Amino acid sequence: MIIIKTPEEIEILREGGKHLASVLFKLKERVASGISTKELDSYALKLIRDFGDEPAFLNYRPMGARTPFPSSLCVSVNDEVVHGIPNEDRVLKEGDIVSLDLGLKHKGLFTDMAITVPVGKISVSNQKLLEVTEKALQIGISVAQRGNTTGDIGYAIEKFVRLQGKYGIVEILAGHGVGREIHEDPYIPNFGKKGKGEELIPGMVIAIEPMINNGTKNVTIDDDEWTFRTADRKNSAHFEHTILITESEPEVLTKL
Repeated sequence: MIIIKTPEEIEILREGGKHLASVLFKLKERVASGISTKELDSYALKLIRDFGDEPAFLNYRPMGARTPFPSSLCVSVNDEVVHGIPNEDRVLKEGDIVSLDLGLKHKGLFTDMAITVPVGKISVSNQKLLEVTEKALQIGISVAQRGNTTGDIGYAIEKFVRLQGKYGIVEILAGHGVGREIHEDPYIPNFGKKGKGEELIPGMVIAIEPMINNGTKNVTIDDDEWTFRTADRKNSAHFEHTILITESEPEVLTKL
């Protein structure tokens, strides 16, 4: 069931979204060769608690999961697509790309955001991957307007990415509604057909999150049952914003 948020809930989500954006951009500044993914996770938790908020992902256990997620921050490096578990032995190095995916609970309501950032100087192909994925998110947001559909979002993202080269659009993972829960309806794939899917209605709050690979669209999942990575072990990028559908232009809630 799609939940239309009340004006009071929207105001709380705006506050929480600003908090989340602040946390992620401070985390981005910490990304450097020699830092462990566990250090980033610990810093994220501190920043969230400094706001008086709660981490959305820590101990989150979706339906079907055998174990809860053990960290506040998903840190996915290089060929890891999403849901990488922070580890003190996983140390970033020059040339890596790292996805930082974070959810935050503010006054009982959830927002969700992700960025992928370089560790020092990265290759030309990795830089283009980041640029294509971030632009795909911007294009998806631009069509998230009243009267359009979730299929319109997926179609716009897919059309753009297909024109950029041989990139794989991850199909088994997608965007989603967000707000009262971490994951709500509707389901928002990063591919689709115009006019298909759920209609976008003012008051809907959704997370749009293209996950684009430098090779195949196919992914595997590690033995930890959380970490998705590309099947061909080529790198992947991930960008995400929480968006409010309005009477006019979409509003990005996860921004400063």
